[in-house]
Amino acid sequence: MVAAERAVEVRVEGAHKRDAGRGIARVPESVRDRLGILSGDTVVIEGERETVAKVWPEDGTGEYVRIDADTRSNADVTVGTTVTLEPTDLADADRILLRPIDDEVEGNAESTVESHLRGTPLREGDRVTVPEIATFTVGETKPSGTVRVNDDTQIRFGLALEEDHAAEREGQNGKGDGTTGPGEVTYEDIGGLDGELDRVREMIELPLSDPDVFDRLGITPPKGVLLYGPPGTGKTLIAKAVANEVDAHFEAISGPEIVSKYKGESEQQLRAAFERAAESAPSILFIDEIDSIAGARDDDADMETRVVAQLLTLMDGLEARGQVAVIGATNRVDAVDPALRRGGRFDREIEIGVPDREGRREILEVHTRGMPLAEDVDLDRLAGKMHGFVGADVATVSTEAAMIALRRERDRPTVTREDFKRALSGVEPSAMRAYVAESPAVTFEDVGGLEDAKDVLREAIEWPLEYGPLFEATETDPPTGMLLHGPPGTGKTLLSRAVAGESGVNFIRVAGPELLDRYVGESEKAIRELFERARQTAPTIVFLDEIDAIAAHRDDGHEVTERVVSQLLTELDGAAADPNLVVLAATNRRDAIDPALLRPGRLESHVAVPPPDRSARQAILAIHSEGKPLEGVDLDAIAAETEGFSGADLDALVREASLRAIREVATEHDPGTANEYAEDVTITREHFEAALERTEPSLG
Repeated sequence: MVAAERAVEVRVEGAHKRDAGRGIARVPESVRDRLGILSGDTVVIEGERETVAKVWPEDGTGEYVRIDADTRSNADVTVGTTVTLEPTDLADADRILLRPIDDEVEGNAESTVESHLRGTPLREGDRVTVPEIATFTVGETKPSGTVRVNDDTQIRFGLALEEDHAAEREGQNGKGDGTTGPGEVTYEDIGGLDGELDRVREMIELPLSDPDVFDRLGITPPKGVLLYGPPGTGKTLIAKAVANEVDAHFEAISGPEIVSKYKGESEQQLRAAFERAAESAPSILFIDEIDSIAGARDDDADMETRVVAQLLTLMDGLEARGQVAVIGATNRVDAVDPALRRGGRFDREIEIGVPDREGRREILEVHTRGMPLAEDVDLDRLAGKMHGFVGADVATVSTEAAMIALRRERDRPTVTREDFKRALSGVEPSAMRAYVAESPAVTFEDVGGLEDAKDVLREAIEWPLEYGPLFEATETDPPTGMLLHGPPGTGKTLLSRAVAGESGVNFIRVAGPELLDRYVGESEKAIRELFERARQTAPTIVFLDEIDAIAAHRDDGHEVTERVVSQLLTELDGAAADPNLVVLAATNRRDAIDPALLRPGRLESHVAVPPPDRSARQAILAIHSEGKPLEGVDLDAIAAETEGFSGADLDALVREASLRAIREVATEHDPGTANEYAEDVTITREHFEAALERTEPSLG
């Protein structure tokens, strides 16, 4: 057996979201073996400074350690740098002094602090955060040196020293100049954006923390990064976290705030912001909603032209040493002037999109890590129900669930699955608000008949989601699009909603005429935005009802039709590359649709939705009659009498029979006594016969 090494060099990685504030170091088994330690032992982490942490297991392989922002700050290192780990022995602390950096600890928070720190290794000068309570610096300890908090440790709280405040201002809030800084946002506070964070870090963090590396490479460090994506996805959080991690001054300006009606004042405010950033370098200048001041220039936009010109001049004038980095954020990237979006200005554009299921799971971990959750709360399952939710939406749901629990129990509230269920029902996902979007509760059991159509839809849409590895193993691409065709009222829309309900994905329904606009280019823009939003909220079914209204034959010479069909073809070709995006279309005029849309790779699978036969009509009648007080009604006999009725006709028939039964009772009693006679309402054969006389079959 190889002897254990006393010290091992490893790379620093960010902590798991759930580990923030816990003072632990996760290392792979290979590193623990080299150190000769077990889980629960303590190591000294030596970077620019020394700190301590308790070792916990990590499933990965390699030479790295995962530590949170407090531990990285205590060791004076950043993600990606190298530290030395060495085992150490600890004495139990008799007494420690904690100084809250910002505020005094009030009320019963002391017991929470004691519970949180129990078993944690500490040393004088360390920073430690107790989530939702405060951030502290560790004052004197008894005995001195590195100690471990146990049940008998006396924890005293003292006033923060002025040097603590100064250090906090230096390290976190902008070099002590009084500028409002980003607060305590760290990488562990951002869920679902690890890839995007890495890309921002390599563009921003390295030039600020080690600018000499670019001289050695003989290249100029990047000056700016443009973050774009829907509102609430975390663009501002990323900028704040990077500033915290690199110990940089953070200068934030909002585009609308610097707009002034007085000529020259907007430009002056921009110049002042760049000057403050340069004086406090290394620094990050964050321009939120940059599209509001840097829109595309034209002859009629005098103010925008002047502000954009000033911004271009300021970015070109930044020092080549990379000590000021500019981060812009927008949810309208196409509106930003093209001159800003070239190399040497905003060198890279990074999309901060809507998180996927795993991303939503991480965001939930961030917002619930200090929350008393009941055992029935399954974060994976919750994340699966949040299609289209951005980070801000997930935070809102978490807060609302906690408030529901608090309203129920004030002393020791516990947040349950039912609390989250109620919170979810009251929050509409931001990414879906531009369209009528839903996660339908309808399933195939709610659709009478149409078994062949159900089978085709199940195999084309559900199977790729449920049996993805089988499609990958056979290198088989699922259908990109499907066309449901048949007479009106036969259930095409209901089928599309049912397949979305069966597969648990988002459902966006848009009628063809809704996309048409009399202004040139607006119809195509609406189609582009529809598919862009669908891609952001995938897995999604886009249902284009009455597609013949926007996709008629192009040989009729109509210019608008040609442009719209061309745009639709482009989007369908793009959708083919995304297995989580399915396009369903419906029409009762298949022959009117342009043939280019109906070929393989586009709307390639054509599913007939025929009029219901007798057995299907009986099934439809049973679905619409379920729970109704029927008496002496033979649904099979009614099905035999309804030849030529569509599913919509049968729904209308049952509704008419029900109204006739209600009318009989309502005309005999006063409305104030309706509750007393509600059980007297029954729907009989006679009601259906009368309804049949008034309902005409639409397919006859």
